[in-house]
Amino acid sequence: MSPTHTPERKHQAGAFDIRNIIGGLIGAYGVILTLMGLFGDPETEKTGGPNANLWAGLVMLAFGVVFIAWARIRPVVVPEHVDSKDSAA
Repeated sequence: MSPTHTPERKHQAGAFDIRNIIGGLIGAYGVILTLMGLFGDPETEKTGGPNANLWAGLVMLAFGVVFIAWARIRPVVVPEHVDSKDSAA
């Protein structure tokens, strides 16, 4: 009878990865600013022409998508256990 070898399962940080949290928050603010840029008063007199809410919102949406894609493409692998010389107290 041969010993069964169970493959080690790699645990990922998932939703607790800080990049997901940052991407989600910046993306949410980007949605709000984009909607304000589209449906609110553009106040182009204050900015000298461009709709600042719209452009800032679009940039924040793109930044949030990049962070979430980065977390999906290169996930953080959480080690099963950590060996430390200092833990033998």
